[in-house]
Amino acid sequence: MLCDVCHKNIATVHLTEIINEKVVEMHICQECAKLKAEELKEQLSISDLLGGLVGMGPIEKEEKALHCPSCHLTYGEFKKKGRLGCGKCYATFKVQLLPLLKNIHGSTHHTGKAPFVKEKKKSREETMKGLRNRLQRAIHLEEYEEAARLRDEIKNLERKDK
Repeated sequence: MLCDVCHKNIATVHLTEIINEKVVEMHICQECAKLKAEELKEQLSISDLLGGLVGMGPIEKEEKALHCPSCHLTYGEFKKKGRLGCGKCYATFKVQLLPLLKNIHGSTHHTGKAPFVKEKKKSREETMKGLRNRLQRAIHLEEYEEAARLRDEIKNLERKDK
């Protein structure tokens, strides 16, 4: 397939653009892809994106004076570059970063995510532990019918694990 832009080279990059709610697919060569990347860099800067997400207006006077004690990055430089200089920047710019992180991630607290298989296994382990605790309690209270039912339930779950 030839490049949709230059019609000379073989298309190795495939782009999908949405322009005015219309999907446009482009198949372009490596050289045209480089030109397209440069064009996109000029159109969209990370600082514009970050500024738009947080709704940051002009930098306040105290924000201008705010800088990281470790790498000396100022808050204004962060707004321009869209990147922090070091790990201490997170603490230095905490007040300004929290609304940004909440807007991007939906939370300011990292909760992580376990793979589905691991979650399922963990859930099963917790279930078994709970059943064993209930079994011990039933034996202690001399509720033997309940204990027998719980024992059978534990055995069924153990068989399923194998």
